[in-house]
Amino acid sequence: MLIDFFYTLRSAKLPVSVKEYLTLLEALKVGVVGPNTPEPESDDEPTGYKIEDFYYLSRTTLVKDEKHYDKFDRAFAAYFKGVETSAEFTKDIPLEWLRKNLELELSPEERAKIEKMGWDELMETLKKRFEEQKERHEGGSKWIGTGGTSPFGAYGQNPQGIRIGQDKSRNKSAVKVWDQRAYKDYDDTQELGTRNIKVALRRLRKFAREGHEDELDLDGTIKCTAANAGYLDLKMVPERHNNVKVLLLMDVGGTMDEHIQRVEELFSATKTEFKHLEFYYFHNCVYDFMWKNNRRRFAEKFPTWDIIRKYNKDYKLIFIGDATMSPYEILQPGGSVEYNNEEAGVEWLQRLTSAFPKFAWINPEPQGVWQYRQSIGVIQQIVNQRMFPLTLKGLEEAMRLLTK
Repeated sequence: MLIDFFYTLRSAKLPVSVKEYLTLLEALKVGVVGPNTPEPESDDEPTGYKIEDFYYLSRTTLVKDEKHYDKFDRAFAAYFKGVETSAEFTKDIPLEWLRKNLELELSPEERAKIEKMGWDELMETLKKRFEEQKERHEGGSKWIGTGGTSPFGAYGQNPQGIRIGQDKSRNKSAVKVWDQRAYKDYDDTQELGTRNIKVALRRLRKFAREGHEDELDLDGTIKCTAANAGYLDLKMVPERHNNVKVLLLMDVGGTMDEHIQRVEELFSATKTEFKHLEFYYFHNCVYDFMWKNNRRRFAEKFPTWDIIRKYNKDYKLIFIGDATMSPYEILQPGGSVEYNNEEAGVEWLQRLTSAFPKFAWINPEPQGVWQYRQSIGVIQQIVNQRMFPLTLKGLEEAMRLLTK
């Protein structure tokens, strides 16, 4: 009955063999997991078959390298979607499920009637709500709660508010997010679909010979051998290297989670094509610091001023981001969703584009929706319309611009 599961793993490009599949079936047959699993240690643990037991067994028997764990997890979730909730029906329904059932859905006409607060009014009102509110609220238009039209809370509707206690953005209109979130570094070993991206990036290549003389100069050898009456005269030259320097600044987290795979493909191709590559992460908009490791982004900060001073203006500056955020995050001091930045993001973007005259912005959002995102229009103006979609044509146009 698991043959379709086996084919799902193979279609996910996992190196799963028939022998490993038969090993899994044999383990199930002898009762490694299932009804013969030992009795639970506490009354809180349900008896019988548990989907996580099968998950660990199948991962152990089928996956031989931990680098494939992420692919396996995605394939497993796609095939067994919904199985866990139906198998473990003895557990209490999480409160978070109940809260999501209260998500408010309004028509465009109803949303247009909701009053939009200005930045200063929004922050001052939130401060008052913290002082006044004593209990949890559901629905409504005033208090911090869920499923209402209040500008503060989760799973509601408001043209611009502060998102508190919600797993991810639904309407992409929050001007600030109250929760601390963890981001993952982009995988620079991603190979799927990178070949065509590499071809597009090669438009930016500029070769020069440098280093030790360890490569045969065929033309020079032929010429000198002929001039030497046929006696072989080998000539060596330094190896040719791409001497283009690239400074890559990548948006991570939030709405960028929807574009992880394509950005990873681009990141992997970029690391392969350019010997002189420096990269940093930011969230939504560049401010006074960036980071290289998302797990240590608050412990290991790199001041943006230091980055501007460290690299020469011959670096090609490439931004990668969907530019989808509240316009306050770009134009307003303190507009960052994570902390109170002293200077607006637009100031830092202008400093970067001034320090590195050869720059471009690559946007993974479909170009057809750009006109509906106010923040994208703002970013386009700041970067002098040097924004290109994350498509092969868009990459070729961006690389052509950077070579001028």
